[in-house]
Amino acid sequence: MFKLSLTMTLRDWRAGELRFLLAALALAVASLSSVHFFTERMGEGLRRDAHQSLGADLVVNTVAPSDAAWRDEAARRGLRSAGLVELTSMAIAGEGDDAVSKLVALKAVGVGYPLRGTLRLRQGALTAATSDIPAPGTAWVDARLLTELNLRPGDQIGLGDIRVTITRIIASEPDRGPAFMANAPRVMIGSADLAASALVQGGSYADHRLLVAGDTGAVAAYGAWLKTQLGGRAGVEVETLATKSASAGETLARAASFLSLVGLLSTMLAAVAVAMAARRFMLRHADACAMLRCLGLTQARVTLLYLIEFALIGLAASALGVLAGFAGHFVLIEWLGTLITSELAAPGAAPALRGLAIGMLLLVGFGMPPILQLRNVPHNLLLRRENSAPKALTLATYAMGLGVFVGVLLWQAGDVKLGLMTAAAFVLGLGLFAAVAFGAVASLKYARGALEHGAWRLALADLRRRPGATVTQVVALALGLMALLLLTMARGDLLAAWKNTAPADAPNHLVFKIQPGQRDAVAARMRAYGQPVLHPLILARLVANNGTPFDPAKLEHKRDKEMLRREIDVSATLLPASSTISAGHWFKAAATQPEVSVSRGFAKVFNLKLGDRLTLDVAGREVTAAITSLRKIEQKTRGADFSMILNAAAADGLPATYVTALHVPAAERGFADALSRDFPNLVVFDTGAMVALFQGVLDQVSAAIEFLFLFTLASGMLVLYVTLAASQDERIAQAALLRALGASRRQLARAQWIEYALIGALAGLLAAAGASAAGWALARFVFKLDWQLSPLLWLAGVLAGAVCALLGSWAGLRAVLNRPPLVSLRFN
Repeated sequence: MFKLSLTMTLRDWRAGELRFLLAALALAVASLSSVHFFTERMGEGLRRDAHQSLGADLVVNTVAPSDAAWRDEAARRGLRSAGLVELTSMAIAGEGDDAVSKLVALKAVGVGYPLRGTLRLRQGALTAATSDIPAPGTAWVDARLLTELNLRPGDQIGLGDIRVTITRIIASEPDRGPAFMANAPRVMIGSADLAASALVQGGSYADHRLLVAGDTGAVAAYGAWLKTQLGGRAGVEVETLATKSASAGETLARAASFLSLVGLLSTMLAAVAVAMAARRFMLRHADACAMLRCLGLTQARVTLLYLIEFALIGLAASALGVLAGFAGHFVLIEWLGTLITSELAAPGAAPALRGLAIGMLLLVGFGMPPILQLRNVPHNLLLRRENSAPKALTLATYAMGLGVFVGVLLWQAGDVKLGLMTAAAFVLGLGLFAAVAFGAVASLKYARGALEHGAWRLALADLRRRPGATVTQVVALALGLMALLLLTMARGDLLAAWKNTAPADAPNHLVFKIQPGQRDAVAARMRAYGQPVLHPLILARLVANNGTPFDPAKLEHKRDKEMLRREIDVSATLLPASSTISAGHWFKAAATQPEVSVSRGFAKVFNLKLGDRLTLDVAGREVTAAITSLRKIEQKTRGADFSMILNAAAADGLPATYVTALHVPAAERGFADALSRDFPNLVVFDTGAMVALFQGVLDQVSAAIEFLFLFTLASGMLVLYVTLAASQDERIAQAALLRALGASRRQLARAQWIEYALIGALAGLLAAAGASAAGWALARFVFKLDWQLSPLLWLAGVLAGAVCALLGSWAGLRAVLNRPPLVSLRFN
């Protein structure tokens, strides 16, 4: 039986019967396998390097220097410890008027760093591990800093009150986060130099970490002891291998789910092609099946023959798709791999096995139902030609396909709610596109009568003759095009709209860490660019509301929980230009009781309302103030603004620095360098550079997603071609009859090109409409931007749709026209 089935498989392959099925399955498996290989290697790399990503077995993160008793207790338990401090600062290269500055991520490390993992330095084209730390008066830096400041080893840079000599180039740090979060190049110095730099003062932003490593049991016992000592103390976070792995795993799982759902769109379109190819196979093999029944094969044996044939082609297609996905995942690594610093693990077998499983599931759900109908072919089909071939799909087979669709979707999403929402969105989009396409096809009956050109009339008649096939082709192509248009042109329109929201003189520099004694001098330097407004900046931690401590467990998002641990920016007395009072009243000058104004977004996150009494911890001093107003912050101004603003009575005596925002003309960007040179403790953010960095990351991610959506577009074109192939016999007969009645080959060719150009144009029009609607929704509800329709997007959609449709149908149309009419008429 297997040998006969293999022979039939080879025969059908040579006849071209299985190529569509193989191509559709291979595309589906390739799109998902590329994601699986990439995310699996990322996950294995993160799990392998979990200890290294901490730089220790346990890390205590604080916003102030850690207690000496913590390190003493670690030593008493036989554990190793080391300390480090991270902060943002300005590095200054050069002297006098030639000095240039650069925002850097400064790390001051103590002896013993890192306790886990390896710090690697670059030596020419090679890298080497080191167990040392920078010597006093020296710094190790990223190669990027050398390039951006035109430096080389041996040159000096200024950091606050000190100058250090660059001696080594950092290749990798075990505990450094994702590269896209490292918005500034690294500078590493010793802890003693940090003290001399005077960069850490009152009101300074700095992360203090105590690293601990040793025996697993001793570390666990130390962690338990530390938690009893902390007793819920604010501003302290204990991080272990488990918490780090859970956080990294959660982030990776979200990324994997998103990429898998992107790949799943092409998979679902490919599944449509699988079902159509299987139906075509069934219709063309009905006679052969009847012959086998006449020769004595039972229903069960006939079914087994075709099941073996499809299993063979399914395994071959899935294996081909896995190979294509393996090759494709290197494209994702090229675009996304640079966003992480951890080295990817070697490829494993799990993604390949998963790809094979998905391929076979799709075959069972969408390819097998039509084939199973072959068992119902009657013996007398060969003799009684008036009987039509059996229907390909029944209610049960539709249910099987739907079940497989939902099952694969939930599997890839990894979350029932997300999977069902995605399925609903997919079905809704499919239904809307299908309804519009069906309406457009139905309206052609009015257009046909108004046209006199024969080719146009014939093209419109063909579109109306096969409405189901036409709608399927339009919808499949439109879904693929819509995704690509949204990621390319609509994304560009969103970025342009965001850039246009700010006035021409919107602030493009933020200056932090202005000490009270520097306030007048810094303000005088800025008056050349307008009257500066220096806002007090107070670092405070949220403690309680109406006497009830804030509970992180009641907050939904991690970033909100982080706000309870860290100090957040609070200002005082001044109402920023970007704020307007939406409820309550602004502070009265004669008020003697502590009051606070909060932004509406902040109030929503922490469930605050007018009249609540908010308790803050500022440098160990608790301040309780009543909420007297809620503010709406207008982001378009891009100036300095704050979640909370205290009145004079509440801010009296609290330690504060100052912050301001200003617009510096592009021709005078040297202002930041001069300011950093004369006031080394200041931090100057060039917001234009930050936007460029964000856009660079966005471009990388978009390029990777566009690559996955190319599979979707290919699947849509394949559906178009399979639909054409399903009606190819009918088209050949129709073309032969028309040729016999006097139609020329040129007229028929023109009619077919018009038909598919119209299909593509309609698909492109729907894709542009979908991309515009999605862009409007993002602008309106997510980014709060004014959205304008782009004529270029619609033009590009129509042209791209027409070109894709013509390319997808080119081979099939040639087969229709190249067959001699006499041969077709004799055959029929």
